[in-house]
Amino acid sequence: MRHAKAGELPGGPDIERALRPRGRRNAESAGEWLAEREVTPDLVLCSKARRARQTWQHVNERLRAQPEVIIDARLYDAGAGELLGIFAATGPQVTSVMYVGHNPTAAEVTEILIAEPIAFPTAAIAVIGVTAPWPDLAGGDGELIASWTPKAQP
Repeated sequence: MRHAKAGELPGGPDIERALRPRGRRNAESAGEWLAEREVTPDLVLCSKARRARQTWQHVNERLRAQPEVIIDARLYDAGAGELLGIFAATGPQVTSVMYVGHNPTAAEVTEILIAEPIAFPTAAIAVIGVTAPWPDLAGGDGELIASWTPKAQP
C-alpha cells in the first residue's frame, strides 16, 4: 500500500508531512475495502514517515486487526531492491505482509512481482499472491489478486 494523500510542510522535514483530510478518508475507505474482503496481514511493515503511520492507523481502524506492526526507518527511502531484501528477512511463520510506504518503491515492487505495469496513486493497494518463500521472491513470482485505488470507490 502506498500512503494516503499528504499535505505539504513548507520549511519542515518531509518525513513529518501529515495526511490531508482527503488522505484520511481514503485510508479509511482502503481499510473498509480490505475488511470487506477479509484481507488481514500477519505483519505490517510501515515506513517511519508520519503520513505512512497515519495511513496504517486509519486503515487498521476499519480492519480492527492485531497484526505485528514494525515501524522500520529503512522503509522511508528504500528502493525496490532494498524492500525485497526486507521481505526476504521475513520469517516463514508469516503468511501475509502489508507494506505501507512510498512511491516509486510501492509501484516498482508490485511491478517486479507481477511482471506488468500498474498505476499506483496515493492510498493504492495491490493484493499479490506469492508461492515462493520470502527469501526466494523474484520478478514474476506474484499474481495480482485484487487492487484498489481511491478513484475506484463509488
